[in-house]
Amino acid sequence: MSKKRKISLTEDELVSALRNREKIAVEALYDMYSASLFGVISRIIPDTTAAEDVLQETFVKIWNSFSGYSSEKGRLFTWMVNIARNLAIDKVRSKDFKNQAKNHELENNVTFIDEQRNTVYKPELLGIKELVSTLKPDQKSILDLVYFKGYTHVEAAEELGVPLGTIKTRLRMAILQLRKHFN
Repeated sequence: MSKKRKISLTEDELVSALRNREKIAVEALYDMYSASLFGVISRIIPDTTAAEDVLQETFVKIWNSFSGYSSEKGRLFTWMVNIARNLAIDKVRSKDFKNQAKNHELENNVTFIDEQRNTVYKPELLGIKELVSTLKPDQKSILDLVYFKGYTHVEAAEELGVPLGTIKTRLRMAILQLRKHFN
């Protein structure tokens, strides 16, 4: 099995190939800059999978917005690093990323505690089902859709035929009601 030889072009050749939307430009771009761009991204996003996703987004954005690159304003590498950096920062600031990080943190802690105490996770023993059953039926149905079935607020509103604001209000009231049992 032969190893694929990496493509290497001069910056001018690469810029010309990118402007002409040539296939070799994408391959050269990846071969020449993926490691460097991944390094920039992974300093901002330590999770390898998320960093790889942002790297892919970076190459797509470079390809799609190359018409905005001007060699008079700076070098190609600097322009690409800025794209990678900005996408990584956007990812870290996104609500999904923050929620995912919180969920991973909780999952890791639960697993660690389980391993230390040799326990098995049994949600029915927590009494959550009993607590949820004390809620009003409209709150219970929204809570079930959003937290147990993974619906978004918009999807829950569509499913129940209720305005989005009502969904959010009822969900908040349900959470406040459940919180009383823990405080």
